[in-house]
Amino acid sequence: MKILLMAVISMFFIAAVSCNLLQKKNKADLVLMNGVVWTVDLDQPSVEAVAIKGEYILSIGTSKEIKGFIGKHTRVIDLNGRLVLPGFIDSHAHFLEGGLSLSRIQLHEVSSREEFIAKIKARVAELNKGDWILSGNWDHQRLHPPELPKKDWIDSVTPYNPVCVNRHDGHMLLVNSLALKEAGITKHTESPLGGEILKDPKTGEPTGILKDAAMDLVLRVIPEPSLDEKIKAAELALKHANSLGVTSIHDMAGLENFEIYQKLLKDNKLTVRISVYVPIKEADNIDGLKKQLSFKNPFLKIAGFKGFVDGSLGSSTALFFDSYLDDPNNRGLLVSDMFPEGAMEKRISLADKDGFQVAVHAIGDKANHMILDIFERVIAQNGKKERRWRIEHAQHLFMEDIQRIASLRVITSVQPYHLVDDGQWAEKKIGSERCRLTYAFKSILEHEGILACGSDWTVAPLDPLTGIYAAVTRRTLDGKNPQGWFLEQKISLEEAIKGYTLNGAFAEFSEGTKGSIKKGKFADLVVLSHNLFDIPPEKINEAEVQITILNGKVIYVK
Repeated sequence: MKILLMAVISMFFIAAVSCNLLQKKNKADLVLMNGVVWTVDLDQPSVEAVAIKGEYILSIGTSKEIKGFIGKHTRVIDLNGRLVLPGFIDSHAHFLEGGLSLSRIQLHEVSSREEFIAKIKARVAELNKGDWILSGNWDHQRLHPPELPKKDWIDSVTPYNPVCVNRHDGHMLLVNSLALKEAGITKHTESPLGGEILKDPKTGEPTGILKDAAMDLVLRVIPEPSLDEKIKAAELALKHANSLGVTSIHDMAGLENFEIYQKLLKDNKLTVRISVYVPIKEADNIDGLKKQLSFKNPFLKIAGFKGFVDGSLGSSTALFFDSYLDDPNNRGLLVSDMFPEGAMEKRISLADKDGFQVAVHAIGDKANHMILDIFERVIAQNGKKERRWRIEHAQHLFMEDIQRIASLRVITSVQPYHLVDDGQWAEKKIGSERCRLTYAFKSILEHEGILACGSDWTVAPLDPLTGIYAAVTRRTLDGKNPQGWFLEQKISLEEAIKGYTLNGAFAEFSEGTKGSIKKGKFADLVVLSHNLFDIPPEKINEAEVQITILNGKVIYVK
């Protein structure tokens, strides 16, 4: 009898301990309550609360339901009706370069020749003789009147400092005479294949403007930033992303950037999940890169290869079938990745055979048409499978190519902010008819295409809310299109949010672990100051990120 009694007591004790452990196991580390949680999950699109355990979402539901997950040590955040979204995924950025630019000269807002010169002169005063003046992100379309800058503007104020400042799209540089000298560029230097050295029609002297492949002539003589400078730049970029609710980045970068991120990951300082797309030329050495390419971590991976077909609209190097209206002898150009003929197709096929994704920059209608032709040929050669190939930008399209994008299941990786910028002047360059299918987001979605949205930072602001605003309103920056530039291409708020969340995850084969707020997924979340669904679309860009949560941890509070 005594033995039986002890056995019963032991069973009750074990059951009590097990129950207590189970209760502790089911208690959340962090709970968000009393909010509007837009999950981007069709099965349960809107809830009030989220419970988080470790790095994962433990449960979602009503505030009453989630209260059961609150324990003694649970941190509780009362949302007071604020909107919660999945952490933003930027599907196209130049992240380390963005970090470097934060401490360099800023010319994006410059609106006159005089201001341009004054900014350069002021930067000289901050530097030592011989130091390079870099970054800039100028936009000659903002100048009054619009005109390309020249070395003559800045030579007199930069006698001892070489200058190499880029147009904000990254397809054109302004350099001064000292930089030309260091690069060995003279009136006799021929433009390289895939690029152009602009020259004065009267003297034959370089004007200081270099386009696409010609930029490399100067870029290769600029001293490489030190490891310490790169680490600091990456940390600046991470902090900036955290403040904007960006929890994942698709970085169009070189292998050297990947190595910087590996160091930050090792030091537990990587506060954004980064998928790196390395230059397509690296596919030539794909066997030698197997170690880097096989590296996989929830915070860092090489996702695939990135190539270029053409340049940009603003630099008049985007490749079109028809001429530019403001430059009748120009239809744009193919850049160096397309040479020698067949090189792009060969590299895409090599990457595809080894199971790696490809993402290709194409802006002009001819460039997009050409890359789709290449995609079709490689698919025919290698057979059908789940590829999720991407066209980066896909700015100017024919309707037949929008249909091909959908049928080939090609992802369009787009940057909505570009449209409210380009929309100020694009019609002057290519006419209204071609602009009807410029940034044709609605048409792409209507044909069941997939939009993965990003910024192209530093070409445009990293802030996803500015991109959502642009996609939903299409109101150009000059205020001249209050109803929207080619308003028939507006998309809904839900579609825009999906572009910056679940579709971004899909574009890197990660939709099973992030991109929506669902039990079992990574707890990457953002809390906004405004409920975007309750305010007019034109007010979206007034909203701010107040809390960013990454991997279950609060990493930013405003």
